[in-house]
Amino acid sequence: MTVFSHTMLPSESIERVVELFATLPTIGKKTARRLAFHVLRQTREEVETFAQALVDMREHVRECSICHTFTDEEVCGICVSPKRDANMICVVEQPSDVSAIERTGDFRGRYHVLHGALSPLDGVGPDDIRLKELVARLGSDVHEVILALNPNVEGEVTTQYIAKLVTPLNVRVTRIARGLPMGADIEFADEATLARAFEGRVPL
Repeated sequence: MTVFSHTMLPSESIERVVELFATLPTIGKKTARRLAFHVLRQTREEVETFAQALVDMREHVRECSICHTFTDEEVCGICVSPKRDANMICVVEQPSDVSAIERTGDFRGRYHVLHGALSPLDGVGPDDIRLKELVARLGSDVHEVILALNPNVEGEVTTQYIAKLVTPLNVRVTRIARGLPMGADIEFADEATLARAFEGRVPL
């Protein structure tokens, strides 16, 4: 008599894909399984197109040499656009925050992406994020630095650190208003909330 283990899985290939999907942010096992079965219902050509797009993205996307957001080019479209106000730099934690703010359609300045926030408990210090690159950009043509960091402990620590760093350079430093709840992430905020936060920014 054959005894089957309760842990036996009908398809190791499916489970492998489920495990990989589950490594993505905000994707739990149930969602990962739904995604895996959705892929199975697609044609081979659709799956290959999707897989190739992921490979191409990993191959070609880089950091903009000026603002450090993600781009396909050496310099991103925002940094090279003559329609953007070079006097105003909005500092954010991640490239996804740039996308969120751009969706509001209200901010016409340029950006600087830190790729993280200060977190002494986790060993993340000033040299681990793009702070030196920010200071290097603050020439005579920059009149205002807007800090749009996530309203959590790490974001608050980073905001205060940058304010102290930038203020002696005779550059106005502001932060977006508290339209964002404490603990929220910029990238998940709706456009109206972000727009109000920019309108109500306050000096530091």
